[in-house]
Amino acid sequence: MAEGFARAYGLTASSAGTMPAEKVNPIVVEAMKERGIALPGKPRMLTEQMISQADLIVTMGCSVQEVCPRPLVRQMEKKIVDWHIEDPKGKPIEEVRKIRNQVESNVMELLKLEQEA
Repeated sequence: MAEGFARAYGLTASSAGTMPAEKVNPIVVEAMKERGIALPGKPRMLTEQMISQADLIVTMGCSVQEVCPRPLVRQMEKKIVDWHIEDPKGKPIEEVRKIRNQVESNVMELLKLEQEA
């Protein structure tokens, strides 16, 4: 969701995970379609190259320190922001919409910061 909103608002973004699912959650896809945003078909694995090239890494509430190998964590320490957003997995569309709206609000905050810089 964050990548979709970021791109829609003109930011460069890439989404990946430390344990990506086989496919994007269909309820998330539906919730994003309601906003006119299509999501990529397959989740991507987070790589060291992605981390080294990123200006900022946003996590949704997972404990990166628990799931990432220590070298990756060291690379990320100075550029991590954790949004503490619930995982939409297994949630009904009404809850996913609330999560989507929170993600969109956070992306708007990033956009505001980008414009002020």
